[in-house]
Amino acid sequence: MRYFLRTFPYLRPYWRLAVLSGSLTILISLAGLLAPWPLTILIDSVLGNHPLPAALRLVPGLAAPTRHTLLMVAVLAGVGVILLQNGLRVLDGYVQARLGQGMILDFRADLFQHAQRLSLAFHDRRRSGQLIFAINNEAGAVVGPFETVQPLAQSVLTLGGMFWIVMRMDVQLALLSLTVVPLLYYSVGYYINHVESRLREVRKMERDTLSIIHEAISMLRVIVAFGREPHEHQRFQRQGEQATEARVRLTVRQALFNLAVSLTIAAGTALVLGFGAYRVLEGRLTTGQLLVVMSYIGLIYKPLETISYTIGSLQERFISLQAAFQLLDTEPEIKDAPNARQIQRAQGHIRFEAVYFEYEGRAETLKNISFEARPGQVVAVVGQTGAGKTTLVSLLPRFYDPRQGRIYLDGHDIQELAVKSLREQISLVLQEPLLFSGTITENIRYGRLEASMEEIIAAAKAANAHDFIMRLPQQYETAIGERGTQLSGGERQRISVARAFLKNAPVLILDEPTSAVDSKTEAVILNALDRLMIGRTTFMIAHRLSTVYHADLILVLHQGELVEQGAHDELMRHNGLYKQLHDMQTSPERPPTNAAPVAMT
Repeated sequence: MRYFLRTFPYLRPYWRLAVLSGSLTILISLAGLLAPWPLTILIDSVLGNHPLPAALRLVPGLAAPTRHTLLMVAVLAGVGVILLQNGLRVLDGYVQARLGQGMILDFRADLFQHAQRLSLAFHDRRRSGQLIFAINNEAGAVVGPFETVQPLAQSVLTLGGMFWIVMRMDVQLALLSLTVVPLLYYSVGYYINHVESRLREVRKMERDTLSIIHEAISMLRVIVAFGREPHEHQRFQRQGEQATEARVRLTVRQALFNLAVSLTIAAGTALVLGFGAYRVLEGRLTTGQLLVVMSYIGLIYKPLETISYTIGSLQERFISLQAAFQLLDTEPEIKDAPNARQIQRAQGHIRFEAVYFEYEGRAETLKNISFEARPGQVVAVVGQTGAGKTTLVSLLPRFYDPRQGRIYLDGHDIQELAVKSLREQISLVLQEPLLFSGTITENIRYGRLEASMEEIIAAAKAANAHDFIMRLPQQYETAIGERGTQLSGGERQRISVARAFLKNAPVLILDEPTSAVDSKTEAVILNALDRLMIGRTTFMIAHRLSTVYHADLILVLHQGELVEQGAHDELMRHNGLYKQLHDMQTSPERPPTNAAPVAMT
């Protein structure tokens, strides 16, 4: 019930459609009550000698009709009732589709927006395929309760109306028809109590199957390069077989439940038919009335059957709904403080004070980090692999929050700034250039969505990208494929640099942007980056120390600790870790890979 009530806000924008759907439900139920009567008129009044029902004798022209007139009336009435029922159902199907798809889109959009708000730490712990499954598959459950209410309401209304009519014809038959209700109630209760855990198991397996597909597609280059297509196929096959077996076992149980419901309905129908035939033999019912009763009994049992099936399937819908709301209820770890401040263009004064950070399951990734970067300075972050360089700069835009300590931007604690406002002050150029599947224009404009074409071209020229773009068949409107696969690594990186130019943020983070390109392309990119760094506080992560000699401040990390900081010449005089790293890279004969780790000073 709690999750059902939470779906109402998604119904509110479509309340007119909901009211119309409810009205159509009532009309369809009333039209269903008319269905058996043309057949009754045909048998009792056309083929037999019974008078018309009193209500019909009030219709002009039917006070003393001939048999041919009654035959035509019965046939036309039967066709009219069928047209009325199906016309109402078509209209109701359209209304239901508009209502349901609108609610699903709104709910799916909320899930997608919320998933983007969740911290990178959350996404590090959660497989992407599971999120895709929740957003794409389980979001549809938001309309499940209302899709269930409509047939339930229609069935209840039809059941009530038909039972009242049968009661007026024969009380004993009407009461006899209710003997199936306790059995149906027991069957539904047993199904609900025994199927929920299996439903959860199946849904989890299906999420895992989608996760394997998503992971394989995103890692396709690695799979092809290592020739692991058969391995991935087998991995998917094993997981898929497990999910399929679980779904088949669940389906068998659902089929057994449906069989129990069908047998119960069949037994009830046979009981009523036998007793009704006995009443006809006694002369207490006409043949036409028995047909009406049996039609109504069949139509009464149909709603009961629908109610049973619907309540059974509702369990799966609520499990999906619960999973979707659990994602929506996940609290973002990175969010605005209650009185978060907006900041205009920052000067770029950065200060870390005794910052500690750790990933889940990995203690003390960063320990007691303190330093200060003044506006416009270039700060290089160096150290061996795993020292915590990328983690340190990831704290600046609040991809993660420190466990302890403070980070300041222009004297403001960044946790007291609005997240959107903070991130507008920072541009990133990553080691792997991440591009979207659209055009070059769309990818550069991502830095500032309102930018004009002239500004985009200017940014591309500043990034040394304009010339190669103009040589492409469609130039700036060239579609570059998913993740920019139609471009070379150096070209993708220059697009990323152009995007950073266009954003024009006062703080710049460069995470080894030239590590995956050749020396000639590196020179072109570094030339563009030199222009990009002018007037900006820049954090540059580098393995090749030759690229950071000019830095105003070099931070040397070792196993999560800031062991040295200063300019190049100063650190070389200290004869510490930085000098050892420098000598290792510049020495004609490097030490073997199994050499003892350098000492920390």
